Amino acid sequence: MPGTRKLGRTTDHRKAMLRGMVTYLLENGQIETTVTRAKEVRAMAEKMITIAKKNDLHAKRQVLAYVTKEDVAKKLFDEIAPSYNERNGGYTKIIKTGPRRGDAAEMAIIQLVK
Repeated sequence: MPGTRKLGRTTDHRKAMLRGMVTYLLENGQIETTVTRAKEVRAMAEKMITIAKKNDLHAKRQVLAYVTKEDVAKKLFDEIAPSYNERNGGYTKIIKTGPRRGDAAEMAIIQLVK
């Protein structure tokens, strides 16, 4: 269930951070972050792709309410979602990369599956 991890942030900060990370992931195809954040981003990114696969007005309004950039939402509907039409979930993968040098937090790369 998405949204069960608090990530040491207030609710508003956490939601804004996840919206920004999901937008960046959809824009660039991959991001590097901690494993815990990557798991939360995966849940929301997969929800956005699933909604975008419907490709109707309601879906566009739902995605635009969450994704922070209009051009990323357009890319989601025009390029990303159609490429996953035959796939039922599993649009992202998380690759663990080892501990971060500064605080030894477990790092990972989350990327969209080709």
